[in-house]
Amino acid sequence: MTAPQETDVFPLTGSTYRGPAPRYAQLRAEQPVVKVPTAGGVDAWLITRYEDVRRLSADPRLSRALACGPGAPRIGGTMHTTPEMIISLDSPEHSRLRKLVAGAFTLRRVERMRANVQKVTDELLDDMQAKGGTIDLVQQLALPLPLTVIGELLGVPSEDLRKFEKWARAFATVDDRAGGEESLNGLAKLSEYIVGLIAEKRANPTDDMLSELIAARDNDDRLSEPELVTFGFTLIGAGFDTTANQLANSVLALLADGQEQWRWLAEDRGRIPTAVEELLRHVNLFATDTSGFPRIAAEDIEVGGVTIEKGDAVLLALASANRDETVFPDADRLDLAREHNPHISFGHGVHYCLGKHLGRMEMEIALDGLVRRFPDLRLAVPESELPWHNGEINHTLTSLPVTWGA
Repeated sequence: MTAPQETDVFPLTGSTYRGPAPRYAQLRAEQPVVKVPTAGGVDAWLITRYEDVRRLSADPRLSRALACGPGAPRIGGTMHTTPEMIISLDSPEHSRLRKLVAGAFTLRRVERMRANVQKVTDELLDDMQAKGGTIDLVQQLALPLPLTVIGELLGVPSEDLRKFEKWARAFATVDDRAGGEESLNGLAKLSEYIVGLIAEKRANPTDDMLSELIAARDNDDRLSEPELVTFGFTLIGAGFDTTANQLANSVLALLADGQEQWRWLAEDRGRIPTAVEELLRHVNLFATDTSGFPRIAAEDIEVGGVTIEKGDAVLLALASANRDETVFPDADRLDLAREHNPHISFGHGVHYCLGKHLGRMEMEIALDGLVRRFPDLRLAVPESELPWHNGEINHTLTSLPVTWGA
């Protein structure tokens, strides 16, 4: 096996919303398990093939808790999770917490929300149609749709949604400016707000997820106050910012190379569910091409003829796995009719995304409404002029000007 190239410093350069850094294709072919230096100054194992990424995602010997604990190796940057967050826990703590909250995210529970998600989407698109001209789709739809849905899930009063949006966006949009101070301030404001909201819901429960989580119990075990607060802002980061970015980037992917893909969807809206799965696979949401969160080997692990030793940091390149030609033929092509599509964009194993049903539903309803009302939607500026926020978590469009009609 050849040594990693000098350019192989994680995160690898050249990643965009269109796909992971080109170097990943060579790594999958020649060095699917390779130790690379990281921006934080430590070495980490980078895993790039689909089967390895999928298997290790479910391997309990790779610990998220060890990666968040004191003395854990720093991969670099300011992106952070706290030890109490569900994405930072190993079993049995993770299993206990997930069992208590999983009922709020079942397919049946999410389907009960469909009519309301449709209503919110229709209202936003009504407003878009009434305005006409050039519209910023990020501000018009991609941000307010998931924000409103998450706000209603948690029972956030409508009059609080705007300040809620400001704090949530600051928390989720992590970068290295001022050492991540803006993100930390957003986290502090959100935590303070959610503490007050929990107190209100405990005294006056309503029909919302937060009230349901407050009441949730398993063998007389309830979510503690810190767990409720932490889960609240975890839901905001995952359910608001991630969905907003996925929707905006997906619309861009459909429009960027002409309107053929968009018109193809408009011709038959029954194609949208399959197209959404392909957009989830093809559009590279993560700026680092991984889920963003390293793991630490709790014991020695053999992968692809290589030994990952106890204490080593491991990075699972989900974006690379989703471009593995052995699983996805013609993997770099956006194929909206792709039938076999076992992508792992929602992760795999115990940490797979709880909100996957909700995310899919929001994407499907939003795209269905857009292609139905605006079959001739197009970019209002060249793709090269679109503004991006270069943060540490997601490829984030700050504006997506679109237009339609004559």
